[in-house]
Amino acid sequence: MHIRFDVPADPAYPGRVAAALSSVRLRKYGYIGAVLAAVGAIGFAVSRGFGWGDRISPLCLAMVVGGLLSMLYSPWVRLRARRRSSRYAVEGAYDITDDNIMMRSGSESGGIAWDGVAQVRDTPEFWIVYVGRMPATVIPRRLMSAEDAETLRAYMAKRGLLQHR
Repeated sequence: MHIRFDVPADPAYPGRVAAALSSVRLRKYGYIGAVLAAVGAIGFAVSRGFGWGDRISPLCLAMVVGGLLSMLYSPWVRLRARRRSSRYAVEGAYDITDDNIMMRSGSESGGIAWDGVAQVRDTPEFWIVYVGRMPATVIPRRLMSAEDAETLRAYMAKRGLLQHR
């Protein structure tokens, strides 16, 4: 297998990459926030029916506010990443073989050996490549030809790397 494709200098592309990589790590804040908000709301509603409710109402209200802020943290980080990364729009390229994934962006280049890849997650726009438990890079499907994308998908599935969302 030898797949090569270019990445144009699109100001929106680095932001989409940053959002894809950060959404994986930030998803837990949404879950934690939802639990905090739900427990706080239930506690607040229940505390109204008891005499000691005035003492725990501030705690329940703080849990609701903390939960809402936690749920808003992920979209806020993604928005900031998109804004900040738009300055990094440079041309690049991918060169993917049976042995490794080579990436070039501007004057920088780097690679990841397939033997070091733990898993690959499938998202609507990218394949997110994990080395260990950390997302290391993304492979943009929309910039590849359909034949190359299917070849790479089959290769990753054969190696047991491809994980669906």
